[in-house]
Amino acid sequence: MMITRRTLLGAAILVPLEGLAQTCGKLTDPQTEGPFFKTKSPQRISLLEKGAPSSLVVTGIVLSAQCKPVAGALLDFWHSDEEGAYDNRGFRYRGHQFADAQGRYRLETIVPALYPGRTRHIHVKVQAPGRRVLTTQLYFAGEPGNARDGLFEPGLVMRMSKPGEGRFDFVVEA
Repeated sequence: MMITRRTLLGAAILVPLEGLAQTCGKLTDPQTEGPFFKTKSPQRISLLEKGAPSSLVVTGIVLSAQCKPVAGALLDFWHSDEEGAYDNRGFRYRGHQFADAQGRYRLETIVPALYPGRTRHIHVKVQAPGRRVLTTQLYFAGEPGNARDGLFEPGLVMRMSKPGEGRFDFVVEA
């Protein structure tokens, strides 16, 4: 069988979506936004502050239930700082961005600290253009606090390819 250019290009398009079949179809579970959400966060892909102790890069794709990338989806992230506190006066460790034409996003930040009663987590709101907002939280695998946090949801754990690199694909109404 001869491989045509069309066959090769078609296969190349599918490669980035490999492994997403398990994700598609089921919408990402919603969770509470908690008491620390603030509107009007700055648009930025890096939440790193000067002197931040370490960095975390979270990447992924925003998909529809039909497994199609959601171009221009809004993602709004916020989390605690290095000491487990939320900035309620300014916008430390807060920011929003838009997914690219292939539904991809990339967030650079820190690993948030623990605070009483909660495991380590990152809050996020995701919205396809013109659709309902999904509010949820992302969790870290292997955290001792996961077992005792009443909000922890195993389906919201980021896949960590190596330390400092997490991945989570959101499935939203689109």
